[in-house]
Amino acid sequence: MADLQSPQDKITLRNGYGVPCIGFGTWKMPDGEVGIDAVHQALANGYRHIDTAAAYDNEETVGKALATSGLTREELFVTTKVWNTDRGYEPTLKAFEESRKKLHLDYVDLYLIHWPAAQGAEDDWQRTNQETWRALETLYLDGQVRAIGTSNFKPHHLEPLMGAAEILPMVNQIELHPGCNQEATRDFCNRNDIVVEAWSPLGAGRVLENQLLIDIAASYGCTVAQLCIRWCLQRRAIPLPKSTDAGRISENARVFWFDITDEDLQRIDELDPLGQSGLDPDTIDF
Repeated sequence: MADLQSPQDKITLRNGYGVPCIGFGTWKMPDGEVGIDAVHQALANGYRHIDTAAAYDNEETVGKALATSGLTREELFVTTKVWNTDRGYEPTLKAFEESRKKLHLDYVDLYLIHWPAAQGAEDDWQRTNQETWRALETLYLDGQVRAIGTSNFKPHHLEPLMGAAEILPMVNQIELHPGCNQEATRDFCNRNDIVVEAWSPLGAGRVLENQLLIDIAASYGCTVAQLCIRWCLQRRAIPLPKSTDAGRISENARVFWFDITDEDLQRIDELDPLGQSGLDPDTIDF
């Protein structure tokens, strides 16, 4: 990812489809005019990759923002996700159609399983994941989505899914930021040609007061937020920062003028746990 120069530059998936290297996250983004304005601000600052989900309850807002953006469909990359209550083959197909209509799109660029069914949460968790994945394969083969993947899957969730899959996952979106470096999952994905995306790349703002990060950022003349986003990119992950503040939206896209040294990357990697959401895919109860 060293040759990336703007948020619109693309990372190529295993099927040859390109994903813009910085996405605009919309989790907890307000519905309505505030959300529409935030998406418009992101697009004005060079973002072309918008990440939403059925569970965010803002797909209609995202759809309205995209429809009034003045950009062509081909310029945009839109991700959404199937929620836990809609896992399984037929429920996933139905949920996708509802999301597609809310987004006012003919197709979705990337469709993800939002959270894995996990061992301990239900007896037949592997089959549940496999049946949900089979629906994503159907949508992909029918041309309704351009790429398919997972979210919050660890290696022990991915392995049985991949063993039964006809089409392998192209993306895995995980919580990833300084203080939550997910090395084992990232290594597994890198070995298996699965592109990693980073949700909460700023640790929901909880990492911004860390003194080590403040000091390192100062040495590059960047903000801590920019340092975190750049760290994700140099760790081969696509960051998905979220903000409704115009200044921060702009700032988060301007991370291509500096490179973090290997020494500083390692210092960041070695941070003690920091800013984590506490959401463990093996123990979630929603």
